[in-house]
Amino acid sequence: MAKGWNRLSARAVATASEPGYYADGGGLYMQVSKSKTKSWIYRYTTVGKTTDMGLGSVDVVSLPEARQAAAECRRLRQAGKDPLASRKASLAAEARVPTFAEARATYIEDNRAGWTNPKHTAQWEATLKTYAEPVIGGKRVDVISTQDALAILRPIWTTKPETATRVRQRCETILDAETAKGHRQGENPFRWRGHLAKLLPRAAAVRRVQHFPALPYAQLPEFMDELGVRKEAAARALEVTILAVARTAMTCGARWEEFDGDLWRVPGSRMKSQRPHEIPLSGPLKAILDALPRDGDYVFPGERGAHMSNGAMLQLLERMGYGHITVHGFRSTFKDWAAEQTHAPNEVSEAVLAHVIADKTEAAYRRGALLEKRRLLMEQWAAYALGRDEK
Repeated sequence: MAKGWNRLSARAVATASEPGYYADGGGLYMQVSKSKTKSWIYRYTTVGKTTDMGLGSVDVVSLPEARQAAAECRRLRQAGKDPLASRKASLAAEARVPTFAEARATYIEDNRAGWTNPKHTAQWEATLKTYAEPVIGGKRVDVISTQDALAILRPIWTTKPETATRVRQRCETILDAETAKGHRQGENPFRWRGHLAKLLPRAAAVRRVQHFPALPYAQLPEFMDELGVRKEAAARALEVTILAVARTAMTCGARWEEFDGDLWRVPGSRMKSQRPHEIPLSGPLKAILDALPRDGDYVFPGERGAHMSNGAMLQLLERMGYGHITVHGFRSTFKDWAAEQTHAPNEVSEAVLAHVIADKTEAAYRRGALLEKRRLLMEQWAAYALGRDEK
């Protein structure tokens, strides 16, 4: 150790009160201001010019940490670099590192021309905005960690294995692109082989046991009572989803222009089957919709002009203590109720569920001739779910 270095002690740092500079050695000083605040200073001289470089408050940076920071400054000077200029350059470089949301937008824009199917772009945006960006959207790509990856994937790895696999692959691809641009270094936290493979079960094994846990229909009226007193927009969305026997994406992406009187006309582009679907609106369902504010194009708006996240209703179920069931499971609840508590033919309940019919003629018949029968069944379903039936 060089003579005259490490002069300060922890006690001296704590008790010094007179304004001035207290030397520790090697260019490191503790400065006590006239207002008694204390901070660390690294002082150095270049070409006859003395520079004081702040290293942080004594309340935040300990004496050992200050000495380490000063030592790094001395190493930079020995390498012929100016410490303050180097720090400014480093901060400027960090400011240029994009967030994940920015990197996602750039990647899609750069590759859009190479994707022949326009749906490919929409799928990338939808999955990443729904599952990844609520966790890492605002994070710089160079600080995203394995824990971030697990926070995104674990909630959907066993319940939505296909979706989870796509999310992982797309996040990995985006971060690889950012590594190639020099915006990040090291292991890709979304890499599967030799990395996440050690932390998550194989997707193929999970896929074999995929299911959608449902609420028994006998418990539905009590559940709807609990749901009805909640004020969140997700609660209204879940009410609509249950009473319309809809899929999550149908509700979250619903636009006001799709509603005409007592019909909800869902375009084929938003249906799993890619075929248009008409949903008769029961009285209670229409009342819920009529009470909603019309603040934009979407029935359930989200942030920045988008619609509500597809995960919002599932998160609501978890908050309500129903984390053991899924939103999709309410379609099974409806099917079980229709089969066991009504005289509705199977083809009517299947038409309500918008299940694909291979025969085009029969499919057209179900959409048309069965509309009134579906309307009656939907009224019965709403009455049962809300505890208003006469049984």
